[in-house]
Amino acid sequence: MLDLYIGNKNYSSWSLRPWVLMRELNIPFREILVPFGGTRKPDAFRAFSPTGKVPCLVDGTTTVWDSLAITEYLAERHAGVWPADAVARAWARSAAAEMHSGFQAMRNICGMNCGLRIRLHAIDASLTRDLRRIEQLWADGLARFGGPFLAGGRFSAADAFFAPVALRIQTYDPPLDETARRYAARLRELPAMLQWYEAALTETWRDPEHEDEVRAVGAWIRDLRAK
Repeated sequence: MLDLYIGNKNYSSWSLRPWVLMRELNIPFREILVPFGGTRKPDAFRAFSPTGKVPCLVDGTTTVWDSLAITEYLAERHAGVWPADAVARAWARSAAAEMHSGFQAMRNICGMNCGLRIRLHAIDASLTRDLRRIEQLWADGLARFGGPFLAGGRFSAADAFFAPVALRIQTYDPPLDETARRYAARLRELPAMLQWYEAALTETWRDPEHEDEVRAVGAWIRDLRAK
């Protein structure tokens, strides 16, 4: 049995990627949720993760860290992680890699916090560039491969890598075109995404660093999390 170590569902965008991929593709695994340690417990993940970060996949004596490496490890063992068509597969890998290494403004300004609704104080040029690129990338994949997912008719790792963006859109409601909004909504309606979101709302644990980050960027309109 595969063990997938993740952080808090309310905060951990990186953990969501392999989690939703494995759930949607029916790849069996055991979830092990370890809360973020923050400054009080900076080594909270060191017992299982070489980098001290999540997600981390453990398969017997093999440990795989980083969401992209976990995805490729799964692709070697399970069908459907990437599209079967070579052209779609190349596009999907490129899109996932771009998400993995890019969109820094979105990451920094729109931190993952599933249970909040926030009105941003400002949308600067760097965030605007990320939002326009999201629109362009999603529209390209949907048009090129026919949808309803980014690389064709089936959910793949490309969609999993943008799943946290779909939740950020729900939290911050940034200006996006209708095509991007529809695709984000489609991701949020997936059974695995609904499971993640509902579990995130039940979490009562709070990490001060994550809370402070989102307080700094906008006004809290609603807090839907369990008290």
